[in-house]
Amino acid sequence: MTRAGFIGTGHIAAPMARALARKGHQVVVSERSIDVSQALVAEGLGITSSDNQGVIDASDVVFLCLRPAIWSSALSGLTWHDDQSIVSVMAGVPISALVAACAPVADVSVTIPIGFIENGGCPLPVAGDPKVLQGLFGDDNPVLPQPDERALNAHFTASAMLSGILEFMETGASWLAKAAGDPAQAEIYVANLVAGFLRDMPKSKAGDMASAKWALATPGTLNLQMVERLRSAESFAALPDILSAISNGMEKPDER
Repeated sequence: MTRAGFIGTGHIAAPMARALARKGHQVVVSERSIDVSQALVAEGLGITSSDNQGVIDASDVVFLCLRPAIWSSALSGLTWHDDQSIVSVMAGVPISALVAACAPVADVSVTIPIGFIENGGCPLPVAGDPKVLQGLFGDDNPVLPQPDERALNAHFTASAMLSGILEFMETGASWLAKAAGDPAQAEIYVANLVAGFLRDMPKSKAGDMASAKWALATPGTLNLQMVERLRSAESFAALPDILSAISNGMEKPDER
């Protein structure tokens, strides 16, 4: 059993805390987001809450789930222990800054969890030693060690595609609602169509996405028409520049 603590208790921390508690780990969450922390305690999974120092004192592993703009002030004045490990989920906050702020802790890693980590299948790119994440989440989620923080930040940037993909789906569902006359059914159809297909799609190696795409977009199909028309409209062409702009903006996280 690991004693796991969470400083910053929001939409990222909550599913991680529940997942660990269900596995039998001792979990304590900070009272910083009081509504979320109280709800977690009330779920009956054995999760407790405390102030930030209490979280640190009760934990072998501390997950930092704070907004990048306020993490430094939130951790100011806290006392850490040299036998602890820290896992940060804060985009753009360097490991060197965390080591300096949380001395004498030396075992610091950074990763990118998404809410569905609670159900498994969440990819976890990690900079720093991956052993803590592998031990706590690796049975159900692919842990992807990165050579450095620059590579990890590229994964942070790529994770921002989720909202764009949802916007694309929402636009398609809106068109379907007008064409078929039932907004509720339109969104149910599009959401389940995409989620179901992606759930069953192979995703263990490079090329799986292309293979799945061309298995659908064979000659004469509606799927091929969609790919060709989107390419003709240059709908995909802007994406690399957008990702680069977001990535470049991560270099100054405290100014966002």
